[in-house]
Amino acid sequence: MRASRFFVSTLKEAPSDAEIVSHKLMMRAGMIKRLGSGIYTYMPMGLRVIRKVEAIVREEMNRSGAVELLMPLVQPAELWQETGRWDKMGPELMRVKDRHGREYAIQPTSEEVITDVARTELRSYRQLPINFYHIQTKFRDERRPRFGLMRGREFTMKDAYSFDRDAAGMAQSYQIMYDAYVRIFNRFGLQFRAVAADNGAIGGSGSHEFHVIADTGEDALVYCPSSDYAANMEAAEAVAPAGERAAPQQPLTKTPTPGKSRCEDVAALLGLPLAQTVKSIVLTVEKDEQGVKSKEVWLLLLRGDHDLNEVKAAKVPGLTGYRFATEAEIVEWFGTPPGYLGPIGTVKPVRVVADRTVATMSDFVCGANQADFHYTGANWGRDIPEPQVFDLRNVVEGDASPDGKGVLAIQRGIEVGHVFQLGTRYSEDMKATFLDANGKPQLMQMGCYGIGITRILGAAIEQNFDDKGIIWPTSIAPFEVVLCPMGYDRSEAVKAETDKLYGALQAAGVDVIVDDRGERPGAMFADWELIGVPHRIVIGDRGLKEGTLEYQGRRETAATAVPLAEMTSFVQAKLRA
Repeated sequence: MRASRFFVSTLKEAPSDAEIVSHKLMMRAGMIKRLGSGIYTYMPMGLRVIRKVEAIVREEMNRSGAVELLMPLVQPAELWQETGRWDKMGPELMRVKDRHGREYAIQPTSEEVITDVARTELRSYRQLPINFYHIQTKFRDERRPRFGLMRGREFTMKDAYSFDRDAAGMAQSYQIMYDAYVRIFNRFGLQFRAVAADNGAIGGSGSHEFHVIADTGEDALVYCPSSDYAANMEAAEAVAPAGERAAPQQPLTKTPTPGKSRCEDVAALLGLPLAQTVKSIVLTVEKDEQGVKSKEVWLLLLRGDHDLNEVKAAKVPGLTGYRFATEAEIVEWFGTPPGYLGPIGTVKPVRVVADRTVATMSDFVCGANQADFHYTGANWGRDIPEPQVFDLRNVVEGDASPDGKGVLAIQRGIEVGHVFQLGTRYSEDMKATFLDANGKPQLMQMGCYGIGITRILGAAIEQNFDDKGIIWPTSIAPFEVVLCPMGYDRSEAVKAETDKLYGALQAAGVDVIVDDRGERPGAMFADWELIGVPHRIVIGDRGLKEGTLEYQGRRETAATAVPLAEMTSFVQAKLRA
């Protein structure tokens, strides 16, 4: 490729609406162009990266035995209604009508469509297992699109769906996909971590997320440095403190805490550690039993320095579909506004659930259900009935690892892939069955596996950049090598050697671009450093007189002189490394 025949369009400054590094650099490097909120045109330079990401994904999916098809972007509402997701998906699901008034979804995912394919095409156990995949445009109507390709509305995903005879087969298909994902991210040349995750709205049982490690990542990844334990914050287990609960040592005392409604302020006023306080979180569950509507109010108790994990709370039996209580509800049940709530002396009965850590505490501080007062010396059993106990909180660094092999650490990551064991979540709703060896119908066991193709670009940049621009891993860079001739349009010797090397590298299978635009050296170097091409070769009259060319890797601070005759093999060795 010659730059004069390609499209290179760089900016010195990022647009004002670009918020994070990857968004700024992709805009400046001319890789994407904003069309509307969360919608981008993939410009030629960016599209080359996308195609390389797709190629690696496609090769490894094919290697794993998956079969490619292509499902439509627009999907009939009836399929989504069969699984109940037409209503459950909410406003993120873009809905449209055709000229006949029939409703359709602009797909954010394809579980319904692939299950429809399976129930009409897969009849016998002899056709299983099978794994279908496609690479397709998706659309999610994000409330607040931001961060460029990281949280856009239109994006490209690879999603795959496995169908098996039984749960054991599903687990095997799941492992095959997990292994394929490890190979894919290794080939991308990115630092990543696979973590246990919650299935969320997609349903099913077990799942793992694949995260690119980056300090700017939105997600907190929990792991044990001395073992294989890893999970995202939603799924990471907070184990109960070791040892028995200490016996009460203090009397229950109603203590004035004027104007101190936060645990931090109460602890400071009383001269106690924050870890001796208990915070109260009030949730409401609305019920409708045979047309009779009612409310159930729950009080969740966490240690003052811990935070509620809302996903874990939703898994407490009876709390599915909860919402946070309104202030009016809190006053009705507790007799006081938020800030002084606790489990002792509520106006109306509430269901009390304590986090594992709180259940082991003694002589703790909690709200007295009266403004400007807290109880000190509160104890389970003596002052408060023993609660239901569940894991309710986010873990923190230094917590014991659930596998008993050390303590937990936390790092930031960007989710770019997710694998799910769906089981019969969709096959049951859509009656996707096959005939087993005995001729009896059985529900298909499903798995689901996604990779955010376009999101990979943003994640890769968030992990690999400097003050000059992007630093692409070689495998997904728009070009592997850029030739930068000094005076290509003025020096016959430079032009001849550049063209010769360009031909030799092309013949060797190297993805190379030659910058024949006639730019000044400073501007030329700045462009390619911003774009992030990982290998640069400079051809100049001075070097040619000495029989050398200059090579410099994108991460290197100085150039290396390489003999003319050795440059092609030198570059090939760099690419293999």
